[in-house]
Amino acid sequence: MSLISPWRADFPALDALERQGQTYLDSAATAQKPQALIDALAHYYANGAANVHRAQHLPGALATQAFEDTRHKAAEWLHAGACGQVVFTHGATSAFNLLACGLEHLFQTGDEIVISALEHHANLLPWQQLAKRRGLKLVVLPLTAQGVIDLDAARNLIGSRTRLLAVSQLSNVLGTWQPVAPLIALAKAHGAFTVIDGAQGVVHGRHDVQALDCDFYVFSSHKLYGPDGVGVLFGRHQALAQLRPWQFGGEMVLQTDYHHATFRPAPLGFEAGTPPVSGVIGLGATLDYLNDVNHLAAAEHEANLHALLRAGLVLREGVQLVGEPEVALVSFVIDGVHNADLAHLLTEQGIAVRAGHHCAIPLINTLGLSGAIRVSLGIYNDSDDLERFFNALDQALELLR
Repeated sequence: MSLISPWRADFPALDALERQGQTYLDSAATAQKPQALIDALAHYYANGAANVHRAQHLPGALATQAFEDTRHKAAEWLHAGACGQVVFTHGATSAFNLLACGLEHLFQTGDEIVISALEHHANLLPWQQLAKRRGLKLVVLPLTAQGVIDLDAARNLIGSRTRLLAVSQLSNVLGTWQPVAPLIALAKAHGAFTVIDGAQGVVHGRHDVQALDCDFYVFSSHKLYGPDGVGVLFGRHQALAQLRPWQFGGEMVLQTDYHHATFRPAPLGFEAGTPPVSGVIGLGATLDYLNDVNHLAAAEHEANLHALLRAGLVLREGVQLVGEPEVALVSFVIDGVHNADLAHLLTEQGIAVRAGHHCAIPLINTLGLSGAIRVSLGIYNDSDDLERFFNALDQALELLR
């Protein structure tokens, strides 16, 4: 089956990588960038960089306008309802740490934080460390055999002591959509805060945070075809109002003397210092580009590629898929072959995939694995990429066996 991406030409790095003999299949880690983003960054830097919110001159006013325009675009992308509910951070990891620090004052010894067995370290370690600091219990929701958070177990584990639920929308290892809506409902029935890690999920389809009814939703720009160094934290007004600032400095302060200070509310109260101005502006250009993409066509293209990838792997002797991946990525292991050895041989043939624990060591250990190879797709990938991957895989397996 020949599957051609109509968006491939929009990503100039792919031609450059191809000239270098490289096939990029690691978009779940970081996606390549559209020309629209590159043009926006070049325009910003070529026409006068400036800080935002604090300058009266024209470059500052233009930068501030573009920066705040992106806040509006991000709110629309998430169907957030109000742009004041969008906080810019320096990444998804930064956003989770903001939440763990900003909510800490609301926890008491014996309260429970509920996560799942499949969480990325970014949505595990901040809560783990908060639990240690405050004498809290960290409750881990188990998975079904299909790699989905077990709702029956969740009904027993989420209860009156639950103060916060933090789970991923789409697993970065298993490629499985998680039942976040019923989990949110369970947690909210007990008055708990709800945090959704949308770093993978936000890339695939359009999601409505108002319909989800979560308190917080986090994603990173660089996985959504945008620049790195930028994260987006959506928070409901009532939830943001309960956060305390976690970083202190310029712009987030209203008034201060040498001994006392008052701080701005969200979003500026959580954007201390100089924010990633160019990155936020670049994210705005990326969202403009993505809004022009036919989302149904993109979803169909990704689904067809994903089916082709799964089918090709299953046909090969000794290959075991990790879980039952549903979208955009497949992790796999091969009997008698170490993932690092296989990754090395694929790399030598110009195939860029990810190997190891994928920043989810507890999950990999729970699955009884030392690691796995992960192939992940973007809207720019096509069947030629997969053909090169399978040819390289077959040659690598021949050598290893």
